[in-house]
Amino acid sequence: MKSIYLIEYWVPFPSSEYGGVVSVIAQNDEEVFDFLSNSDQFDDRYVNLIMPNIRSALVFPVVGDYESGIVWEFVT
Repeated sequence: MKSIYLIEYWVPFPSSEYGGVVSVIAQNDEEVFDFLSNSDQFDDRYVNLIMPNIRSALVFPVVGDYESGIVWEFVT
């Protein structure tokens, strides 16, 4: 079963002035990490900060057949 993760943006101030939220549909924490750590959209210098934010994310079950991946992001 897949879930949607609402993850607080992990890049600290001043690189990320106001933070943000990233939404990912995935089967587990490791799949979320793979999407986020391999994405060209995010700064590679902060990969070590991703997993703690995944573990503290809000997670909701997804009903239906949705493709895994990054659904939406708002980051500064």
